[in-house]
Amino acid sequence: MNNMGANIRGAGTDVIRIEGVPTLQARNTHTIIPDRIEAGTYLSLAAAVGNGVLVTNVIPEHLESFVAKLEEMGCDLTVYEDSIYVGPSSQLKPIQIKVMPYPGFATDLQQPITPLLFKAQGQSIIIDTIYPQRVKHISQLNKLGGNVKSKDTEEGIIVVDSSPHLKGAKVDAGEIRAGAALLIAGLMAKGTTEIFHAENILRGYGSLVDKLSGLAQM
Repeated sequence: MNNMGANIRGAGTDVIRIEGVPTLQARNTHTIIPDRIEAGTYLSLAAAVGNGVLVTNVIPEHLESFVAKLEEMGCDLTVYEDSIYVGPSSQLKPIQIKVMPYPGFATDLQQPITPLLFKAQGQSIIIDTIYPQRVKHISQLNKLGGNVKSKDTEEGIIVVDSSPHLKGAKVDAGEIRAGAALLIAGLMAKGTTEIFHAENILRGYGSLVDKLSGLAQM
């Protein structure tokens, strides 16, 4: 914005100061950075059900805390300059996740990683310090046979136990990230899963159906 003539100060601080200017002019070409939440969701999906998936258009530095947790679980990852390869993952270990402000583990990724935690051999703990009431996905994952519960909504504590026998069911995507969690769990489950209010998922994940269909055809 400043390159276009704006007067904005305070980047990287708690206070942003903006002074009005008469006009803005396009002076350069700008590239929008990749969506780290979308990328993280696909990494979780690939680790949960993939047989070798390369996630491209990624800035790995933006996902360091998320990738660190996948590696702690035992996921097979190879990080490249602008992509991450996820190999088939088995014998995963339980972990503890504490959601923190950036560059910590993102609250928007605590739901998409939950189905992957079902594959861990033991009990995992999620502590969401940013959005402790973010639990809409739990009841719906339970419908699929997931063993997950909210232990303390004030403290944001979620307990996830190994759940190797997910079964298809009718579930509701109450919001974007909860819907992403259900999508991943549905792919893991045996049988057919129907996700209602899927428009909530599509708001946050562009060309989702085409991307997943492309993986299925490879």
